[in-house]
Formats: sequence, structure tokens, C-alpha cells
Amino acid sequence: MKVTVIGGGSTYTPELVNGFLARTETFPMTELCLMDINAERLEIVGGFAQRMVEHKGAPFRVTLSTNQREAIRGASYVTTQLRVGMMEARRRDEYLGKRHGLIGQETTGIGGMAKALRTIPVLLSIAADIREAAPGAPLVNFTNPSGLVTEALFRYAPDVTSVGVCNVPITFRMHTLQQWQEITGQEAPPEAAQLDTLGLNHLTWHRGFTLNGEDIWDQIIEHTFAELRQSDDPEWPPHLIETLRMIPNYYLQYYYHTDRKLAAQEKWPPSRAEEVLEIEAGLLAQYADPALKEPPEDLMKRGGAYYSTLATQLLNAHYNDTGERHIVNVRQGGAVDGWPADWVLEMPAIVDRAGFHPIEVPPLPEVCYGLIAQVKSYEILTVEAAVHGDRKAAYEALLAHPLGPSADQIPALLDDMLETHRDYLPQFFG
Repeated sequence: MKVTVIGGGSTYTPELVNGFLARTETFPMTELCLMDINAERLEIVGGFAQRMVEHKGAPFRVTLSTNQREAIRGASYVTTQLRVGMMEARRRDEYLGKRHGLIGQETTGIGGMAKALRTIPVLLSIAADIREAAPGAPLVNFTNPSGLVTEALFRYAPDVTSVGVCNVPITFRMHTLQQWQEITGQEAPPEAAQLDTLGLNHLTWHRGFTLNGEDIWDQIIEHTFAELRQSDDPEWPPHLIETLRMIPNYYLQYYYHTDRKLAAQEKWPPSRAEEVLEIEAGLLAQYADPALKEPPEDLMKRGGAYYSTLATQLLNAHYNDTGERHIVNVRQGGAVDGWPADWVLEMPAIVDRAGFHPIEVPPLPEVCYGLIAQVKSYEILTVEAAVHGDRKAAYEALLAHPLGPSADQIPALLDDMLETHRDYLPQFFG
């Protein structure tokens, strides 16, 4: 069985390799193909990945490719973890927001829109290659903005099985298990826990948690509320948690604490991209060491906690037809009563050999739905802009986004966004 990773030159890749090495008994992969257009990075990261696998007795082989279609050919699964324009493009996204007095972030606000415009055509090209060279292979997308990209896949490549994945839900689930241990002194295995989360990628609310089938959410809320009240600088106002009885995804800081996030930007440099550039330089230098055969201890400085756990759990659940429940980005298809059936949501789903099936769950309250509906309008317009090079749709997307510019700013900002990334946006400059 072959698994292809598009964006295999990522510094995340060694963690993913470790995940596959831990699952060789249940997930009998024979080939892990790492594909990247950056041959230099691929040689460094791919060489390290090969040494890691050889060190563990070579249970599968690691192959390297710079040809997307050939890398996909014959794959049973294709995963994507790419970044169009690499980290420098992320840095530009961040400072694009800053110079216009808006949030500068790689997935949220105008930075996320710029990234989506660059990324969606590439993901659709991957879907086209799967259709031709690996028919039936699921596309598991980790590329940000994950939900928005998955929305594009469902709208423009509906014949290719696809799902969007983010590590925020599994990170929250693991953190909640740690909280439970603090509350009770009892340790619980991750497989005994189920999280109820709903919304859009990076725009969700956690609203339920069961452990061995027992609902423990009230205890988690009360524990969180008490911690926030005791903190000198709480992540959320305690009354927000008390009122909603839900815990927002931390990306909602950009919506609920916009002024605080804008003030933090004024302290740049370094932006997060500039920090990651330095971290990646150090990691790549370590990966290039021919004596290195295990991921370095400082890999997690890069972020992406539990990435390998999530990726391999998902593929394993599909391959082995386990029927496990996971939080994924998928078209909801009527599973959330009263919401448009064609929306891609981040929500609970059953994963089995037949695919990724959303579970019927109640809708979020009106206070959440209003924001979701506004951001979903932005997402749909951004998909149209990215696919067709449609400046009118791009204008309307900026007008719709709650973190977007005022109407009189939009023309200048849009011109700046497109010119900043002109090399990666040929659809707008044909």
C-alpha cells in the first residue's frame, strides 16, 4: 500500500513518519512517497525520513519525488501539507494585514484569504491527478485554511473523496483529559474520550465531552471557569464561558479580542512566520546531520501537536473500517438541522472504509450561527474568486468578512493582496 504526502519537504514530515512507524501492525503501508517542488528541502527532509525508517528495520520504503502526478500514481491515500509560496508567503500575509490596520494571520482574516487564493487551485490540481492516476484514493487535507480548501474540493472536485483535518480538536481533547486528571486524580485513555465540537475550521465551539460514555462537560466547564477567575490574564472572560457553557476554539480570539490581537501585532517583528523561519532553519540543519535517526526534541517548537497521531488515526480508521468518531471538515449534508446542507463544517463524523460520514448533531445557538454564516459567505466567495480569478467575488469576500476592511479600503487592499502574491495568482493576471 502506497501513501503519498504532497508537501513532503515540510519540517512536520518526521513526526508523520514516526506516526506511521508506530502503526505498522495495523496499517500495512509498503511505500511512503514524499513529494515536494523544493528539491533541496525534499532531499534534506526525505533523507532524514529514510534514515528514520531504516533505523526501525525498514518496515516500509520512503521514496522522493518532485513530480506531483507520478508521486500520486497508484497511491491508496494522498495527504496534503503544502504551503504555496513557503514561509515567506506566510510572512507577507501577516504584514499585509498589519499595514492595513487589520488582523495579520495565516488562516484568519485577509491573510487567510490570500493563502486560500494561492492554495485552492493547487489542491484542485491534486484532486485532478488523483482522478487520473489514483482513482478512489481519499484526499486527506491538512493544508490551511483547511476548512476553506475543503469547501473548494467539495464544490469543484465532488467525485474525489476528500476530508479536511486540523489538529486543534485533538489537542483540545488531550488537554481536557489532562484537566480531568487534575479534577479527579484519575488518568483516562484517549480512546475513551469523545469531544463534541461544531463550527468552521478555526471557528468552532467545544460544547461537550464524554468519558467512557459518561457526560463530564459540566465538570469541565466549572473547572475552566474557576481557572479563568483565578488568572490575572485569562484567555477568555469568565462570564463568556459561564454564559455560553461552551469553550471557544482559541482562534476565536481574533473575533472576540480583536483589539488585543491588533495591539500584539504592533510589537512585530518578529511575527509568527519570522519565528518559524528561524525554528525551521534550525530543524533543517539538524535533519541534514547524517547521524540523526530520531526526530529532535525541539520539533514541537514548530507547532502542530498531535499531528502524527491524528493523521495516522484517520487513515488507519478508514483502512481498517473501524467506524471511529473523529472531528473533521466535511460537507454536513443535513446532519445539522436548519443549516445549509452544502456547507462544509468542522464536526463529528464516523470514519470507515466507505468514507467520512457526518453525525447528526444539534445546531449551535444563534449567537454563534450569525458569525458562522457571515464567515461561510466569505468562504464561498473566496472559493469562487480562487477558481475563476474573479475580482468581483474577491471584493465581495472582503466585504463579507467580519475582520475585513471598511468598504472604502477594499479596492486598495485587494490590489495590494494580489500584487503581493502575483507570482502565485496567475488566474487574476491572465
